[in-house]
Amino acid sequence: MPIPTLAEKLQWLKPAPATEFERECAQAVRPGDYEIGVQITNDILDEAMEIFIRSSRSYFGVSGDSMVAIFTAEGDLINASCGTYLHAIIQPIIIKFIRKYYQENPGIRDGDIFYTNDALYGGIHNPDQVAIMPVFHDGRLIAWATAALHTTETGAIEPGGMPVTAKSRFEEGLNLPPIKIGENFKLRNDFLEFYSVYGLRAPAMFHSDLRARCTTADRVRVRLLEQVEKRGVEFVVGLMRKMLDTAEAGAFQKVKSLPDGKFRSVVFNDAIGWHPALVRACFLTLTKQGDRLTFDFNGTSPENPSSYNVHTQAVVGHIANFMYEYFFHDLPICSSTFAPIDFVFPEGILLNPDKLAATSCCVYIGMQTRCATHNCFAKMMFSSGSGWRQVASAPGSQHTAQICSGHSQWNLAVSDVLSFSLNTQGQGGRAADDGMDAYGFAWCAFGRAPDCEQVEGELPLTVTLSQHWKDSSGPGLHRGGSGAVQQWMIHKVPQMLSLCMGNGSKVPLGQPLFGGYASAPIPGISVKHADLKQRMQDGDPDLVLDHRTLFEKQGIQGDWKFELIARTPDMYAEGDLLFGFSGGGPGYGDPLERPAESVMEDLKKKIISEWTAKNVYQVAVDAEGRKANQSQTEELRRGERQARRARGKSYEEFMKEWSKKSPPKEILEWYGSWPDAKPTGPIFRP
Repeated sequence: MPIPTLAEKLQWLKPAPATEFERECAQAVRPGDYEIGVQITNDILDEAMEIFIRSSRSYFGVSGDSMVAIFTAEGDLINASCGTYLHAIIQPIIIKFIRKYYQENPGIRDGDIFYTNDALYGGIHNPDQVAIMPVFHDGRLIAWATAALHTTETGAIEPGGMPVTAKSRFEEGLNLPPIKIGENFKLRNDFLEFYSVYGLRAPAMFHSDLRARCTTADRVRVRLLEQVEKRGVEFVVGLMRKMLDTAEAGAFQKVKSLPDGKFRSVVFNDAIGWHPALVRACFLTLTKQGDRLTFDFNGTSPENPSSYNVHTQAVVGHIANFMYEYFFHDLPICSSTFAPIDFVFPEGILLNPDKLAATSCCVYIGMQTRCATHNCFAKMMFSSGSGWRQVASAPGSQHTAQICSGHSQWNLAVSDVLSFSLNTQGQGGRAADDGMDAYGFAWCAFGRAPDCEQVEGELPLTVTLSQHWKDSSGPGLHRGGSGAVQQWMIHKVPQMLSLCMGNGSKVPLGQPLFGGYASAPIPGISVKHADLKQRMQDGDPDLVLDHRTLFEKQGIQGDWKFELIARTPDMYAEGDLLFGFSGGGPGYGDPLERPAESVMEDLKKKIISEWTAKNVYQVAVDAEGRKANQSQTEELRRGERQARRARGKSYEEFMKEWSKKSPPKEILEWYGSWPDAKPTGPIFRP
C-alpha cells in the first residue's frame, strides 16, 4: 500500500462530506441540547486528560504536553483536550489512512488499538506517538478516540528520541506506520516484546506511557458509549456532525473579517544540529482573499541531510498552535476550522523533504513557521476592527532541551528530557499588555513546569536554582514575558550521559512587533568539577545562588564551559552542573514608550537589570535603584530619538549597501544559493 502523498494529506485535513445518516441525526439535535452536548464532550476529554497526566511516566506526559481527542466515524476531529495543539488538525490523516487501507486487512473491529509515530503517515516526529481506538455501538463504527504524547526514547543512534546527527530516517530509531497493537481491548504481547527488544534504552518508560495512552483513549470510548446509552446513538452522531458544521461556519466568518491582501514573513534558523548554519527556515506568503487563506512556502531553503527537516502536516500542526491560541481561540478544536485554509508546499524544501529525510528534530524548524504565522497575522489582525487586541508577538521559541540518559539513583534505566526549561518560556508582548512571564511551552500552551521534588525523586539530579532569567524578555512598550533558568547538579550516581538539542544561540527566533526588540539568545553553560556540592555540605555562608551573580562573577569554582545551546553527548560526574534556559518572549512596540513606572516594577521583580533600564528603556534611575526621575527620563528619550534619526537611512540607501552583503560561506552550507535559497545540488542520504 502506498505512503500517503502530499495531495492525500492535504485532502484528508479537510472535513469529509456528511453522510446521509449524519445529516439526519444533526437535524434532530435541538438548540440547548447542542450546547449541553458540546460541554459533555469537553467534560469527557478533560477527565481523560487528567487520567493521562496521572498515568504517564515521561516528563512530557507529567507536564501535560499531550492531547486527547474525539473524531467522527469518518475520521474528522470534533473536539480535543490539549496541552499542545500540535497534533490537533493532523491526526485525521492517520485515521483516514487506516479507514482507506485497513478496512479488510487487518480489519477495524470493536476493541482494536492502533498505534503510530511515523511522520510519513501523518505524525510529527518519532517521539510523538499516538494510540487510536475505534468506537463501535451495536457493530457500527460511530467515532474514534485518540491519545497522543511525546515519549523521549525511540532507539535512535542517540538517546532521547531526537537524534541530532541522523542523516536519514534509517538512523532515527523505530518508524512505526499505523499498526494494530491490540485486539479485544488487550495489548498484544508480540508487539510489546517487539518494541522492548528493538533497542530502547528505557523500555519501562515506554511501556508506562504506552499504557497511559491506551487507558486514556479507552476512557473516552467508554464515556462516549455511556452517552449513547443515555441519549441515543443518533444524538451522539448528530452532535458531532453539528459541531463540525458550526465550527466551519465560524471559521469562514472569522477569516472573512480579515482584510484582503498578501502578508509576508521570513524567519531564519541559526543552527543545523550542532553546527552553526544559516537557513531560511520559513519564507511565508500568506494570502487572504474573501473567506479563504493560503499559506505559500515558496522561497524556503532546500531540504538538507540532517534531522532538521519537517514533513508537511507537521508544519500545519505548528501553525495550529498559533491559530487556536489566538485567531481561533473562541472556536472548537475541530477539523472544519481549517476548511477555509489551503497550503502550498514546493517539493524539496525543508518543509516538504523527500520520504527518506530525517525529521526527528523537525520541531526546531517547524516552530519558525509558527513565528512567521504570528507575524503575518499581526499585520492582518491589527487593522481588523477589534481584532487588534488579540495581536501578540511570537512566544519565546528557544530553550534548553537537555537529555539525561543512564541509570537513576534507583538503578532504573532512564532517558528523558528535562522539561522545566521547555514549559517556562515567556509569552510574546501583546497589543494591550505585557507577555506573561514563564507562561508555558511554545509547543504546549497549557504545559506546566514539573515539580522539582518529583524530578529529584525520578532522576539523579538536584535542582539547586530555579529563577526568572533576568533580561531574557524582549523590551518594548509591552515587553515579552520573562523566561526562566534552572541549575541541575548530578547527584547520587557516579556519572550520567547528557546532550542538548536546540537552536537560537546566535539568532533569536521569535520576531518582535511594531518597534519591539527581540528576546535574548540561549547559551549553553555547564560546569565540571564544580565545588558547589562541597560548599553546600559545608554550609558556606558566602554561597550566593543567583544566576546573574554566578555567570558574571563565576561564584562557583570549576571548569566553566560556554557554548552553543546544542551540545554533543558527554559524560558528567556527580557534582557537575548543567544550566537550562527557557526563552523570553519578544517585545511589542517601542521601548521608549514604556512608562517609567513599569520599567521600575520590572527592576523590582528582577525581570530586567539596571543596565537594561538605563540603556534600552532610557530611564533615569536614582542612586538607590528605587525610583525613576521623570524629567531626566524624558530628556534621555528625546536624545535617543534624535540619535535614531541621525542613524537612519532611506530604504533605497539601505538596500544599496545591504544587497552587497553576504554571511560567511561556511554557514551557508545548507542555505541554498544566496540570497534566493534555491537548491544547489542533490541530497545524498546514507
